[in-house]
Amino acid sequence: MDDYLISKTLLINKPEKWTSFDVVKKVRGLIKKKYNLKKIKVGHAGTLDPLASGLLVISTGKNTKTIRLLEVLDKKYTGVIKLGSVTDSFDRETIEKNHQNYTNISTNDVIKVFEQFTGSQKQKPPLFSAVKLNGERLYKKARRGDKDIVLKGRSIIIYHLKLLEFNLPFIKFEVQCGKGTYIRSLANDIGQSLGCGAYLYDLQRTEVGNFKLQDALDINNIYTVL
Repeated sequence: MDDYLISKTLLINKPEKWTSFDVVKKVRGLIKKKYNLKKIKVGHAGTLDPLASGLLVISTGKNTKTIRLLEVLDKKYTGVIKLGSVTDSFDRETIEKNHQNYTNISTNDVIKVFEQFTGSQKQKPPLFSAVKLNGERLYKKARRGDKDIVLKGRSIIIYHLKLLEFNLPFIKFEVQCGKGTYIRSLANDIGQSLGCGAYLYDLQRTEVGNFKLQDALDINNIYTVL
């Protein structure tokens, strides 16, 4: 088998409700079927949550050696935050709770808070995340109801955070950030700073380094480039 045929970097538009592993599994299955292979290395350069959509960079064959280089690239997203309540997962995966009044929040309030979250900072990951604590994924501890979870802040950087639309209780934004930034945590932290609570309602990744969503393939068209 010519390594060139199976060693690729693919840009995929991940649909909502698909996990990043679901996309990897689909690509792996298609390649194995097309080239009659028993195994093939396939990986992705940066997880997207199941409820998020957008650009997922997939590497296959020998190109998987470049994944570590791709993972550190800056990323850009557009998203929607819902004000007035929180969720345990910081997104729509879990139910709303702690409802609070948000009608006094103004556009200027949001812009000022956005400015506070621009630059280098410490951020705690969501409890419902794949970060490991004592060798176990946080989401497993969270779903089990563990009460003794102590999270440490991790260094991140947010290059810009821009308000796109203001339509209470929803605010649409654009963010460009460095490796390891959790947009769900950002949404939760913004809600705390506004004093009304908030969670991430919608998210789409539009860029990874110089890779752009507009150049990505629909999940059903992957086979055409393999």
